[in-house]
Amino acid sequence: MVLNMHEKQLRIRYIRVLEKFFTRTISLLKLENFDKELFKERTLKNYEDMKRVKSVPLDSNYLRSLIAFINKTLSYIENSSDSFEDERDTLLKDANLLQKEKNKSSYKKDKHKKSKFDDGY
Repeated sequence: MVLNMHEKQLRIRYIRVLEKFFTRTISLLKLENFDKELFKERTLKNYEDMKRVKSVPLDSNYLRSLIAFINKTLSYIENSSDSFEDERDTLLKDANLLQKEKNKSSYKKDKHKKSKFDDGY
C-alpha cells in the first residue's frame, strides 16, 4: 500500500511539472513583445526543472499530447528559423488544441434537462 501511494505521488508530481512547463511556455509565447532569446533561455531553464523529476509512464491522450508538445518545443528551440514566427504560430496552435483536449470532458451539456426528472405532476 505504501509503495502504491509513492507511485501515485511520483505520477502527480510529474504531471504537475509537465503542466507547469506547458503554462510557462504558453505565457512566454503569448507575450506582446516576444523575444526569441528570452524564450529560449526560459524554456531551457524550465526544462532543467522538469528533468529533476523522475518520468513516469502516462496513459491519458492529453498527457501524451502534452509530452509531445514539450518535445516539439524543445526541438524548435534547437532547430529554429531566424524569425521564429512560424514555429511560434505552430506552438500556439498546438497549445490551443491541447487545452481543448484537456477541457473536453468538463464541458458536457445536458441536452434534455427538462425530461430527466418527471415525478408525475
